[in-house]
Amino acid sequence: MQEIIPYTHRLIDSQTTIIDALSVLNKIAKEPIAFVVDSNKTLLGSLTDGDVRRGLLKGFNLNDKVESIIQHNPIYIEKSNYQVKDIVDYKNRNIMVLPVVDENKKIVNVISLRQLRSYLPLDVVIMAGGRGERLRPLTDNTPKPMLEVAEKPIIQHNIDRLSTYGVDDFHISVNYLGDMIKNYFGDGSDKSIDIQYINEDKPLGTLGSVGYVENFNHEHVLIMNSDILTNLDYEHFFLDFISEEADLSVVSIPYKVSVPYAVLENMERSITGFAEKPTYTYYSNGGIYLTKSELLKEYVPKGEFFNATDLMEKMVKEGKKVISYHMSGYWLDIGKHEDYKKAQKEFNSIIF
Repeated sequence: MQEIIPYTHRLIDSQTTIIDALSVLNKIAKEPIAFVVDSNKTLLGSLTDGDVRRGLLKGFNLNDKVESIIQHNPIYIEKSNYQVKDIVDYKNRNIMVLPVVDENKKIVNVISLRQLRSYLPLDVVIMAGGRGERLRPLTDNTPKPMLEVAEKPIIQHNIDRLSTYGVDDFHISVNYLGDMIKNYFGDGSDKSIDIQYINEDKPLGTLGSVGYVENFNHEHVLIMNSDILTNLDYEHFFLDFISEEADLSVVSIPYKVSVPYAVLENMERSITGFAEKPTYTYYSNGGIYLTKSELLKEYVPKGEFFNATDLMEKMVKEGKKVISYHMSGYWLDIGKHEDYKKAQKEFNSIIF
């Protein structure tokens, strides 16, 4: 993946001269499009080499203001109001560089769909407060999410992968040795993401700390455990959730159980048939969930112990649509020493 250009390098003040604007375009020559803004970074238009050429042919000179030659109606994404299908459509139309604006049309980011797999409208909550008892003594002085796999903390693998899907709003729930996580990631600005921390003052289960989040930036929220190593296709997971019109989707992991004997099919004492050495597939909870922010507000109590299974049970009881998303890629819960060794051994063979 090519080096990501900081979005501010693509912004040009409307009072900049055409010749200085050309210098900006030259620096971003691999994707030569910039966005012209006013003093408040409000989007006014876009600028390409072609716009400059057409402007000069019309009689403008290199010392004229760039605002005189821009395209005034560029395509943009409103951060709090867009659909993933729009992103897919832009890719299909080869529209690859897009400004992201807030409700006042102020540019808050510029994304390249050549560099990102998608741009998902999601908040992500990463649960990173656990003690990691089963991994002691490794976790005596290091929180489990900060244990390294391939010279990078487990939690960073998750954040980096989610970032490739355009996720830039993160909430990390911390408790045990939480300051080590905070000091490592900070506010996320060095990675062009925003990280907010949820401070647990006591264990709150696998979902309880979500109750402390006052405001989410998006309609949908992905929640995951921090100690999972996975190459889940987050865009497909999200699109499946939308197409199924679900209220909660749970990533499920297949487990095959092979029986080395013929299994009899009985009705009372009568044998009605049999299966010769069958293999059965069962699905277990993968610790990754997708739901709606409004439902989290409704169902997750604030400051109380609450597990993800409690949320599932509540939603099912009240007739909400809870679905399973069958994981087809790599997934590993690094909960025990043998899991940690397996992660180290298998990492280089995983296609991320």
